[in-house]
Amino acid sequence: MGEKWTTANIPDQRGRVAVVTGANTGLGYETAKALAERGASVVLAVRNVEKGEQAAARMSGDVTVQALDLTSLDSVRSAAAALRSRLDQIDLLINNAGVMYTPRETTQDGFEMQFGTNHLGHFAFTGLLLDLMLPVPGSRVVTVSSTGHRIQAAIHFDDLQWERSYSRVGAYGQSKLANLMFTNELQRRLSTHGTTVAMAAHPGVSSTDLARNIPAAIRLPLTWLAPLILQPPAMGALPTLRAATDPAALGGQYYGPDGLNEVKGHPRLVTSSPQSYDVAVQQRLWAVSEDLTGVRFPVGQSVRPAVTA
Repeated sequence: MGEKWTTANIPDQRGRVAVVTGANTGLGYETAKALAERGASVVLAVRNVEKGEQAAARMSGDVTVQALDLTSLDSVRSAAAALRSRLDQIDLLINNAGVMYTPRETTQDGFEMQFGTNHLGHFAFTGLLLDLMLPVPGSRVVTVSSTGHRIQAAIHFDDLQWERSYSRVGAYGQSKLANLMFTNELQRRLSTHGTTVAMAAHPGVSSTDLARNIPAAIRLPLTWLAPLILQPPAMGALPTLRAATDPAALGGQYYGPDGLNEVKGHPRLVTSSPQSYDVAVQQRLWAVSEDLTGVRFPVGQSVRPAVTA
């Protein structure tokens, strides 16, 4: 079956700069920690700076903290400006932070919380930092999705912010599907530049704080099943780390666990849902995201593949 990919497979990261969102806990913490241990200069982009500093203190290597609240486009712009003022380049941008199954709430800009945080915040953050990556050979944007992109998931262009009705599960599914569509469209746009690539990953089912909003009816059965289906954050971070560092990884690829139903295990190439590859929806979502965030990317419009009879 071949060798199981682990952190031991991460190449030397010295001289590389990595920015990891939501890196003070869970998957983001383990991702940042592993990159720092391999020599990367790592920036923990986090909402709570104090918790970020505490996380940085537990890591070895060159680790700094940047305030970033993805629920505020003002904060996203400020964070990007601060990073641009102190970094000459970014080799890895890992869009890891996220919320899941939250009650109906809105971001500071009025977006539905899950779509606004998981997709729009990262869309804007990436667009504002991308020109620090484009000249850097081997630079990568890795966005963390979820198997939730398959569950009650669609891009509801007629009600993106779930104002008419609200489903925690459906809104999460939309945000995670959006992560994949963003990755696929970004990769198509980057493909003409030849340096930076975009990839996605998902952690399977990991034991993290992200699950705190799971409804009780779902959470209680999970408590009994946890020993069978949950894997620790260090394992859940492996697909992201492989996408970020495996020399053989290619733009547009998607990594997840190799176990049954991609619930847990070591990272391998996986496929996402058929609708995640819908180019027309990807491009429509991109245009809407630009309008909602006011962020334009320094890469041109992608060319839609020709349709043959």
